[in-house]
Amino acid sequence: MTTEAGPTWVGDVLAPLEIEITRTLVVAGAIASRDYQDVHHDAEAARQKGSPDIFMNILTTNGLVGRYITDHFGSRAVLRRVAIRLGAPNHPGDTMVLTGVVEDVRGDTATVRVVGANSLGNHVTGTVTVTVPRTATGATPEAPATTPEARP
Repeated sequence: MTTEAGPTWVGDVLAPLEIEITRTLVVAGAIASRDYQDVHHDAEAARQKGSPDIFMNILTTNGLVGRYITDHFGSRAVLRRVAIRLGAPNHPGDTMVLTGVVEDVRGDTATVRVVGANSLGNHVTGTVTVTVPRTATGATPEAPATTPEARP
């Protein structure tokens, strides 16, 4: 698989992405995804339900994971499948660090294992399948071997 950044191989590690978790990010993400649950915008309601503060919703996390992948693979990247599971909550004042490792490459499609961790542990884990289509000119990027052993 060839991207704007060059060939992609099984085992490639994506550069980490640090995301500051702000109150604005949490609330804006909830509103943008039409998730009006009070735990995403009302700190007192969140505390009454056992949380120390408001926390990020899954749709915002899903969007941030998608951004992480498309930022790495470039403007032609198309997300084919995002399968994530939430763990520790993302609260304002924390930082989530997204990391990824390429697990599989088949033609112009790769599967990436993604983890987003904060000070409480793993906020999100999962896999993303992404395709980087051939160029608009119809050129076919040379498909690299998919294992580190087969690299030139």
